[in-house]
Amino acid sequence: MANDLTNIMPKILARGLSALREVVIMPRLVNGDYSSEAKKKGSTIDVPRSVAVATRAVAPSNVPPSSVDHDPELVQITLDNWQQNDPIHLQDDELVQVDKDAHYLPLQVSEAIKGLANDVNLDIMGNYKGVYAAVGTAGTTPFATTAAGAIDAKGALNKMLCPRGQRRLILDTDAEANALALSVFSDLEKTGDKNVKIEGEIGRKYGFDFFYEDHVLTHTAGSMSGTASGGAGKATLNGALSAGATTLALDDATSLTGTLVEGDLISFAGLTNNGKSGTPHFVVTSTFTAVDPDMTGVTFDPPIPAGGVADNTVVTLEDDHVVNMAFQRDAIAFATRPLITSTVGMALGSQIMSMQDPKTGLVLRLEVSRQHKQVAWEFDILWGSKLIRPEFACRILG
Repeated sequence: MANDLTNIMPKILARGLSALREVVIMPRLVNGDYSSEAKKKGSTIDVPRSVAVATRAVAPSNVPPSSVDHDPELVQITLDNWQQNDPIHLQDDELVQVDKDAHYLPLQVSEAIKGLANDVNLDIMGNYKGVYAAVGTAGTTPFATTAAGAIDAKGALNKMLCPRGQRRLILDTDAEANALALSVFSDLEKTGDKNVKIEGEIGRKYGFDFFYEDHVLTHTAGSMSGTASGGAGKATLNGALSAGATTLALDDATSLTGTLVEGDLISFAGLTNNGKSGTPHFVVTSTFTAVDPDMTGVTFDPPIPAGGVADNTVVTLEDDHVVNMAFQRDAIAFATRPLITSTVGMALGSQIMSMQDPKTGLVLRLEVSRQHKQVAWEFDILWGSKLIRPEFACRILG
């Protein structure tokens, strides 16, 4: 049987990766690490992040100017996700068909791989909790009547000096349906793109590559509520915030209750976007609970801009919202590695083989083991993802 498995396992892996490529979206849209070096769960991958380089006036001289070191920052991604499917038991006739038919993949295998792809997509989408820029209205699906969601997101990214190339825009079912109905996206005479009408694919519009994603998440906001400040989602600052501050305290003259949770968006009344239009948002970085009438030690990102925020300023919490998202590929880093090199041909009781998809970088591992009167087939993937440039991403609230 080992010889048969040696022939069949690479065929199933190769076809499985093709099926995986059709389902998994996010790894292709973010900054991926495609190394094939084997790792174990908990290992870390160093991802370089560029730093700004200053300019200086040219001053001719017989003495050259001093050199300046520019060391890129290193951000570590932990390979902390290791998922596998429930064991599959394939029939002999299915294995024969896999061996003979160059395109056949058992339905059970397709479903197992689809489940792993869903896990990868959900994990990458979960990095939204560190994204602080936001446009649109919480609870209102964007693109209902205009393309403002894309236009405003483009403006927000431009303000944060996000690179203009390789920008993507991810929509959920409802937002995509709205967008497809807009003439500015779909009419051939306006876009020059017939694929919107024929294939239902928006393509590239307003500087973004548009994608539909099954796993766009919904953020459930905390329950913070200050009676005197205006009720649900309202509180007041307990102490002024100076430029650069990343921690605040909240209170309320009557009663402050509830929580703030990681990923919550807050804004400060009267605070402008460094002199530019639009109210800046800040993202809460952990969960905090009010001890009436105060909530202290609340951490947030980014730091308060120049000018600070005055004591007793009203702080507003954004409501629950669907997290459609615009981002540049370098906003999120993704890494996947094989767990172990191939053991085919080794007498270990199980046969193990890994294969990497050259397009998505995903490494799929297959382990085949003999059980009581049957053979179990199990797929697994090891990966990690991290938001490394939050200034290159923007939520489009829905």
